[in-house]
Amino acid sequence: MTAAVGLSHSPLIGKNDPAPDVIAAVDAAVGEARAFVRAVDPELVVLYAPDHYNGFFYREMPPFCLATEAAAVGDFGSAAGPLSVDAEAARAIARGVLDRGVDLTVSARMTVDHGFAQPLEVLFGGIDKIPVVPVFVNGVATPLGPVSRIRALGTAVGEAAAELDRRVLFIGSGGLSHDPPVPVLDGAPPRVADALIEGHPPTPEQRARGEQRVIQAGRDYAAGATTMIPINPSWDNLVLDTLESGRLADVDGWTVEWMGAEGGGSAHEVRTWIAAFASLAATGEYRMTSRFYRAIPEWIAGFAVATAEAVRAGGR
Repeated sequence: MTAAVGLSHSPLIGKNDPAPDVIAAVDAAVGEARAFVRAVDPELVVLYAPDHYNGFFYREMPPFCLATEAAAVGDFGSAAGPLSVDAEAARAIARGVLDRGVDLTVSARMTVDHGFAQPLEVLFGGIDKIPVVPVFVNGVATPLGPVSRIRALGTAVGEAAAELDRRVLFIGSGGLSHDPPVPVLDGAPPRVADALIEGHPPTPEQRARGEQRVIQAGRDYAAGATTMIPINPSWDNLVLDTLESGRLADVDGWTVEWMGAEGGGSAHEVRTWIAAFASLAATGEYRMTSRFYRAIPEWIAGFAVATAEAVRAGGR
């Protein structure tokens, strides 16, 4: 059996929250996703997530990378420490993806951040509670490759995972439209450029200052005192409609420029959703079983939660 969950993340959850009724709606949607995951009872999770210059830097910046070992840095209050990576499954999937003609980078010691930690904490209660194969998908560091390659990655991973003969849950973490204050290499001052290239670990004081800047950006964004690109519910629902309909080939025509203009600089995190749903679709039709969306300026995010399951022969 295979299934998928798409789940937005935000470092501002619990630090710059919206009104109580919005929190209640998000909690209900997340609770439904948790119940869905419990019913699926996965034996393995393949988790697609981005990085925010905590594990991947411009010294080497792959478009995507699978880990046979991974540990979280614990940014923005997320859990720190090793993930329960199923190294044998990870190696088998990596071989299967390469055999299918997708040039996959493999990391034997990946560093991940809240993009990976949050969905594991939210859905399973911790980062070490479920066997996982982490797959980094670049969503912020330009230049970005064509979306068609992300769909090809997801398809190859899904086909390779099917050969394991286990109950697999694919998770896409990130998105939807959002334009947070992520540093860019082009035009960056030397100190910032060096950090983006070399990835010098910040001191606790530097990390705290950086996180405070993001929190303040969320407050400014919610107050309308910002030049960041607004959340785009129309575009977000186009993404969700495309995934719900199963018309995944449509994403091959989505350009990097169009996605950024419509959804903001970090809208490319929807690549994780595309990969997850392509993995689910790799072995047959699926149906979306739940879908939640809300524009939440306080979190600088078009926030969505969706679940989907494979359609069995002769019915559900």
